[in-house]
Amino acid sequence: MTEVPSARSAEVGRRIGVPLMYGLWKPRVLGAWRVPASGPLIFAVNHSHNIDGPMVMGVAPRPTHFLIKKEAFVGPLDPFLRGIGQLKVDRTSTDRTAVTRALGVLQNGGVLGIFPEGTRGGGDFASLRAGLAYFAVRSGAPIVPVAVLGSSERRGRLIKGLPPLRSRIDVVFGDPFQAGDGSGRRTRKALDEATVRIQKQLTEHLENARRSTGR
Repeated sequence: MTEVPSARSAEVGRRIGVPLMYGLWKPRVLGAWRVPASGPLIFAVNHSHNIDGPMVMGVAPRPTHFLIKKEAFVGPLDPFLRGIGQLKVDRTSTDRTAVTRALGVLQNGGVLGIFPEGTRGGGDFASLRAGLAYFAVRSGAPIVPVAVLGSSERRGRLIKGLPPLRSRIDVVFGDPFQAGDGSGRRTRKALDEATVRIQKQLTEHLENARRSTGR
């Protein structure tokens, strides 16, 4: 039987992330009140920097289980990431173990964190993979779009690969929405249509977040 990480383990990660993120940078969290206080939920996060996942993990109002590429689970990071409830996924194939664990998180009423672009890139939701639509339609969990802005800033970096220390990073949570059309269909056509709806919502949220933050 595939073991599903507990909300308690993700809460440990959140408690580690809070002082770390606020100690190294100056997160400004907007719209956290939009995040439902309970029930299954999917955070769809834009991805332009390695720090985006830990940042959301540390500032989100609920503990979050992120799907993270298996390449990150190396050395001491492997037991640490597992210990704080994060999910290892093989992006080169259909990772059924990761899919089962992710659905288990949602079935248990937890929060699943996904980078719908699949990998780090422009952070503009320009190219979405079908994974987010699958989890949203299969579970019925609402999606909350999350925009992380300022993490890819290069000026003033003291440590290569990290945003400038004590720089402001904005994390903007959007309104939850349903990806499916209400029919419960899980066909390829239904997932393709859901992906189009998701991309529209995420792009609009990102545009609004950039306007409201001036980024």
